[in-house]
Amino acid sequence: MQLAKDIMTQEVITVSPDLPVEKLAALFWEKRISGAPVVDEQGNLVGVVTESDLIDQAKKLHIPTAIAVLEAVIFLERSRKVEEELNKMAGGKVKDICTPKPATVAPDTPLDEIATIMAEKHQHTLPVIEQGKLVGVVGKADIIRALIK
Repeated sequence: MQLAKDIMTQEVITVSPDLPVEKLAALFWEKRISGAPVVDEQGNLVGVVTESDLIDQAKKLHIPTAIAVLEAVIFLERSRKVEEELNKMAGGKVKDICTPKPATVAPDTPLDEIATIMAEKHQHTLPVIEQGKLVGVVGKADIIRALIK
């Protein structure tokens, strides 16, 4: 069974939380990557940002379903979710659009567990952490490449 350390990309391109979204898009395009870990000035992992986060900025706002009972309006969805969507759509910096506290894996995490995490958490860029430090990243392309070997 292949492990994260066997398939991960070791030369990781990271981004700062304060990087403007426009520069992030240019970086993704130039480097042909679909996601990157977000690290602070001390090198600590603070999130993950992906192409999906960029695409979220261009989507239509989903208006939550609501019902009126007497004079009260009851939203059938969490208002927090709508607020998060608005913040992502209006975000100008990576910290505004990234996924904070992402799922991570260890170098010895098996491929099937990595695939399960990606599928269940809808997170397609997984940082590989060893002793608290970022040592690599596993993306969708790494999984696919491992499957064809």
